[in-house]
Amino acid sequence: MGKKGDNDDNSARKRTLDFQNNNRSNPSPIPLEKCPWCDAEFQRNSFQLLPNTDQPTNLRVFCANRHCHFRGDNPLPIVAVDEPIYRRLPCFIISTVDKFASLPWVGETGALFGRVDRYDNDGFYGPTQLGRGKPLGGYLPPPDLIIQDELHLISGPLGTMVGLYETAIDALCSQEIDGKKIRPKIVASTATVRRASKQIQALFGRSEVDIFPPPGPDRRDSFFAKTVPATEKNARTYVGITAQGRSLKVVLLRSYLALLGAAQKYWLEQGGKKNFNNPADPYMTLLGYFNSLRELGGSRRIVEDEVNSGLVRYSQRKRVGEISGLFVGRKIDDEPEELTSRVSTSDVAETKRRMESTFDKDEKVDVVLATNMISVGLDITRLGLMVVLGQPKTAAEYIQATSRVGRDEERPGLVVTLLNIHRPRDRSHYERFFAWHSTFYRAVEATSVTPFSPRAIDRGIAAITVALARLGHPKMTAPLRAFDIKINTCCTCPLRPSLR
Repeated sequence: MGKKGDNDDNSARKRTLDFQNNNRSNPSPIPLEKCPWCDAEFQRNSFQLLPNTDQPTNLRVFCANRHCHFRGDNPLPIVAVDEPIYRRLPCFIISTVDKFASLPWVGETGALFGRVDRYDNDGFYGPTQLGRGKPLGGYLPPPDLIIQDELHLISGPLGTMVGLYETAIDALCSQEIDGKKIRPKIVASTATVRRASKQIQALFGRSEVDIFPPPGPDRRDSFFAKTVPATEKNARTYVGITAQGRSLKVVLLRSYLALLGAAQKYWLEQGGKKNFNNPADPYMTLLGYFNSLRELGGSRRIVEDEVNSGLVRYSQRKRVGEISGLFVGRKIDDEPEELTSRVSTSDVAETKRRMESTFDKDEKVDVVLATNMISVGLDITRLGLMVVLGQPKTAAEYIQATSRVGRDEERPGLVVTLLNIHRPRDRSHYERFFAWHSTFYRAVEATSVTPFSPRAIDRGIAAITVALARLGHPKMTAPLRAFDIKINTCCTCPLRPSLR
């Protein structure tokens, strides 16, 4: 969530006070909008700064529902601010890899690796909080289990830097028991990765990789997962569209109009709002995927102007002599929703919440424009329609993004890929559309992670060295103790041989 510093415009204290003053327009001060126990929305009295609002040291979260278990004197077991996390040391921590950069800068992060030797009722204390608490009699054990979700994202430049920081994390999490070095267990999950053993070797320095679930005698049935033929189950359908002599934006306009108009006609034929289980509901929300913010920005103007105005009278499009056309006029929201990095976290959470609403409710969403943000973390079962503008750069990204729709077994997903005939790569995919989509898991690219390349070492080795020396030696952890490096060379620091 961030720190509580008063000088930070995005501090926990400021966000909490802003939410308490006007919780209608300001987002929740923590990455949760509702109580995870009873699903009630947080109110202004759900957050309490302790011991006071001027210099708080803790943020407690309560549920506003009077019937919920976590209210009154029983706050939710959630710690969302950095300083309380370093002090309380939860058994389970959820974080993103960008937090690795704080290791050499924030001495309190050493507490996450068990570098604490005192405690009291408020938590644990290490070398940066001298004089507080009573002795523990030794250090706490470091983390022994690391779970890395979406392993395929840790690649390229990001994976290279993460691999360097994983060197320090592995050393700080290792412990010696009966003369044997015990390293933490790492569980990495992904659906689209190739040459995983090489990637794990570069990222975590592990030469042994066990695949779970293990391969069985029948590759189509591993007990944990079973391959079902398309004839037995509603499969996700891919449709490729391109047009000679037409710009891709014109193809996008025509496709959006046709899909939105046809979905409206089918939805009305199946009972509209009166049918709470309308089979056309998954296709009433159009999810548009774009490879870049530049393409999304240009398409947004088309949706706001031409799609919005043209869709109202789209029922007039009929074949010659046709009485009832294939489309129905429709009024959509004036502005489409966005799932991109330029939208605030609270707005993204609100958009995801609305996307779960069916079209018999008022909080429905007509059009959502998104980038690769939706490749992970978007698990909305009702979505059934996606339009992809241009072939994504990698097959893994294409598979991950398009798998966001069609998750309901009873309602197949429809993915419409708009390809530019003048781009050789798009044209190749269009010409081999059926064959490639039948076997596109074979086309998943091997990820590139090079943490110890010369340029990576030039950029990151200083931070790794400082993190290992500072957090590995308690006498150098405090902010002003780095000057003691010359007198603290004989130690148990993971960099002991190089410090001499």
